Amino acid sequence: MSSSISAQALSELNPLPRLLMGPGPINADPRVLRAMSAQLLGQFDPQFRQYMRDTQELYRGVFETANTQTLCIDGTARSAIETVMVSIVEPGDRVLVASFGRFGQLKAEIARRVGADVRVIEAEWGTVFDLARIESEIRAFSPKLLACCQGDTSTTMLQPLAELGALCRRYGVMLQVDATASLCGTPLPVDAWQIDCVTGALQKCLAGPSGIAPITLSDALCETIMRRRHVEEGLRPADYRPGAGRIITSNYFDLAMIIDYWSDRALNHHTEATTMLYAARECARIFLQEGHAAVYARHALASRAIVSALEAMNLRIFGDTSNKMPNVTGVWIPDGVSGDRVRTAMLDEFNIEIGTSFGPLHGRIWRIGAMGYNARRDAVLTTLAALETVLAGEHHRFTRGAGVDAARAVYQAG
Repeated sequence: MSSSISAQALSELNPLPRLLMGPGPINADPRVLRAMSAQLLGQFDPQFRQYMRDTQELYRGVFETANTQTLCIDGTARSAIETVMVSIVEPGDRVLVASFGRFGQLKAEIARRVGADVRVIEAEWGTVFDLARIESEIRAFSPKLLACCQGDTSTTMLQPLAELGALCRRYGVMLQVDATASLCGTPLPVDAWQIDCVTGALQKCLAGPSGIAPITLSDALCETIMRRRHVEEGLRPADYRPGAGRIITSNYFDLAMIIDYWSDRALNHHTEATTMLYAARECARIFLQEGHAAVYARHALASRAIVSALEAMNLRIFGDTSNKMPNVTGVWIPDGVSGDRVRTAMLDEFNIEIGTSFGPLHGRIWRIGAMGYNARRDAVLTTLAALETVLAGEHHRFTRGAGVDAARAVYQAG
C-alpha cells in the first residue's frame, strides 16, 4: 500500500449526524435511505424498467400533469436545467431570463454557453417580478424561451407563476421553470398553470439526496426537441430518420435520446443510476402518500413558526415577506453579531447547519430552511433553541425563550 495515502483517507466513512436546517440539501427521509440500499439491477432488467415506468407515473402525480415525457435526468438539479436548454435552444435563439437571485444568474450563464441571444431582466434581490414587466419584455424581445425560478433560495423569494404560462402561450413563448428549491414545498400544478417545462431536485422539499433531477415536458416543447432527434450509430432502427433540425450538441444531455431511452423503445443511452432512481421513486411515493395539500400545509406551518420566532428574538426577516418561500426564511444578521461565528457555533456545538447567502447578501443574512423531512416541529424548535443560545453568547438583545415560545404557540394553534 502506498505510504502517501493518509490515515484519514483510509478511515471508515462515519459523518456526524447533522441536522441540516439551511437552504438545502436537507436530511433525507429514512425511508429514502432504505430504498437506496436495495439491490442493484441491470438497466434493461424487466423489474428495473418497471421501476422507471413507476417513477414516471409518480412524478406525473407530483407535477400534476398528464405530460407523457415526465422522467428523471441523472445529475444534480442544474444538469436538468442544462439538458433542457441545450436540447431546445439553438445558436442565435432568443432566451429571456427573469432573474431575482443567484439561480437566475445561473440560467443566464447556461443559456449563453449554448449560444443563445440572452436578455436578462433583474428584480432587486428580495423582490419578485410583476406580470406586466415580464409581458413588456416579451413584447420587446420576442424570445423563443423564458427561463425563471419559482423559488430562488439565494434570496428566499417565490415568483408567482399562476398566470405566467398563459401569458407565454399568448405570445408563442416556451416557459422553462426551475423548481429545484420549491418543488413539493408549495403548489406547482404544471398543467393548470400551462408551464412547458419544470425541472426539480430531490434534496430540498422531496427529502432525498442530490444527484437525480425530475423533469416534465409539454407536448409542444417535446416537438421542438424531437425535431433535433439523432440516434447514435449502432442503435439506429431500420426505419430511423434523423430530425430536420440541428443536432443537439451534447451527447449526455441530449433530451431526444434520453426520451428514447425512457420510452418503450428503450434505446440505450447511458447506464441508469439505479440507486438514484430508487431514491427518486421513493421520494415521490412518500410525497403522494402524504398528499399535496398536507405537505404544503406542513411547510407553511413551519414557515410561520420560524418567522414568528425570529421576530420574537428581535430579528428582521429579509425581503418581501408576501412573496417569501415557505421552506426557506432569510433573516438579517443583526449589527454587532458575527454571522459566520454564529453558524460555526451552531454546527460545532449543536450539529445544526444554517446557511448564509451569495453575492450582495453573503454575510448579511442567514437562511434557515425547514423542508421535506425536516419540516417538523421538533427540528424547528431544536434549531430555534440552539440559535437563541448562540445569539445570547453574541450579546444580541432579546428575551431568552421568546423565540421558542412563539414557535410553539404557532404549532399549538396549527
